[in-house]
Amino acid sequence: MNNGEEEKYLDKLQFPVANYTKGLPHDDKGEVKRSDYEKLRDALRKGGEDDFADIPLDPKAGRKYTAPQTGLAFDLEGPDAWARTIPPAPLVDSLKNDTEMVELYWMALVRDVPFIEYGSNPDVAATAAELDKLRKQGLPKEDVLDMPLAKNITPGTVFRGLTEGDLRGPYVSQFLLHDLSFGALTINAQQRAAKPGVDYMTTFDKWLTVQRGVNTALSDDERLEDPSVGKRFIRNMRDLARYVHVDQLHEAYFNAAILLLGAKNLPLDDGNPYVGNNRSAKNQEGFGVFGGPALLALLTEVATRALKAVWFQKWFVHRRLRPEEWGGRIEAFRSGRVANYPVTQRLLGSMAHQRILAKNGTSLLPQAFPEGSPMHPAYGTGHGTVAGACVTILKAWFKGGEQKLKDLVGPDGKTPLIPIKVASADGKSLVDYTGADIGEITVDGELNKLAGNIATARNGAGVHWRSDYTAALHLGESIALGILQEQSILYNEKNHFTVVDFDGNHLRIEDGDIKVTSTAKKMGLDAA
Repeated sequence: MNNGEEEKYLDKLQFPVANYTKGLPHDDKGEVKRSDYEKLRDALRKGGEDDFADIPLDPKAGRKYTAPQTGLAFDLEGPDAWARTIPPAPLVDSLKNDTEMVELYWMALVRDVPFIEYGSNPDVAATAAELDKLRKQGLPKEDVLDMPLAKNITPGTVFRGLTEGDLRGPYVSQFLLHDLSFGALTINAQQRAAKPGVDYMTTFDKWLTVQRGVNTALSDDERLEDPSVGKRFIRNMRDLARYVHVDQLHEAYFNAAILLLGAKNLPLDDGNPYVGNNRSAKNQEGFGVFGGPALLALLTEVATRALKAVWFQKWFVHRRLRPEEWGGRIEAFRSGRVANYPVTQRLLGSMAHQRILAKNGTSLLPQAFPEGSPMHPAYGTGHGTVAGACVTILKAWFKGGEQKLKDLVGPDGKTPLIPIKVASADGKSLVDYTGADIGEITVDGELNKLAGNIATARNGAGVHWRSDYTAALHLGESIALGILQEQSILYNEKNHFTVVDFDGNHLRIEDGDIKVTSTAKKMGLDAA
């Protein structure tokens, strides 16, 4: 079920102001004809291949819609695409949506601030203060930032995710900072950095061009590398955004699996039949099932199922507009191009909006990517759904809930596998993390943080909302649990899986059943 705004504003304004319209023909105010939008909606309701082929594109469009029929695919593994749901998206004029937009404005403003300097940067302090104030307007009825374990929004918790692991240690997950061996190859964790200070879509004409679907993406050479900057470890939000601009969707979790499979002292889950005193462990080891190849294949399997599930939600249920679209509609309202959009004074008067306006002369949300968002609706995020699915598999595979990350050693049994590091301010090196919570950083916690980093990086680029991530994380988790539930009855060996979900509940998957063995704690944890 969606939030009802589509019908509301089609009736009231003859324009779906709260819904995705990118790629459709746009007039000079940035609006689309009701009839064109209804052709899109009718195709989604009818579901025929010919109906999809008739969805209109702006005459200037060089980009195509991203695979809406994905959400109609049946599957022989796991839940079908429409079998899981996410809550309705926030109303566009709600406190929650305003807070999310304020967060996105601030993310754009501090995109180049190194994470290692968050504790001393005045703009980050202002970010935390404004978000904390907005969040407390919603509490205790609603946590508008979906951060149940954070008492306050501080420079140490700002832009972080919803789990305990997100709030421990450095901002960036260790799984994004360390080299790894990929067979005979070594994969370097440094990446080609995007140009600092370069944002896109800050004038209305350029915004409108992108909304019409014109292909404004840069060439690979322009987009991928700034020779003056060179390769860097992920050091700021722009670097994170750069990572998720060109990644393969399950890349980060595949890499994490390879790192963890190289640990000499990381136990597998107790339910794995080839560990401990389990009968099969006496003279056998896992491989095609319950071994490394099985894990790596399973990550790919859950990733594709997660995409199908979230594509159904994106196109066939919610059709939430992208943040860049809302930025354009805020600008159209503020500048007098239109008079009746549901833009609140709370948002217009926010410090974040005022700073964006002073910097660029418009209310548009500055984008890290020249083409802005992909050509599909916002809610939920594909990256976040895949993150939720893949990290759930990794947590179910390894016994990482209490395993301290700093204690892991490599194949030689001596060398630290993943020493706790943070990128230097210039990203040229890694420096030791010295926070008081270093001994509390666990494998599961860093996996949860990895999911949060990848999904939130899309927010930092300006292409997604926070709730796109938080809803998608749970959707992906439910897809992975459904697959594990099926797999638990398919093996010859006696087995089970145990996992701590993103809400902190302990689950046991066995004989086709999922049981909650203990429930989570609530709000109260702050990062160092």
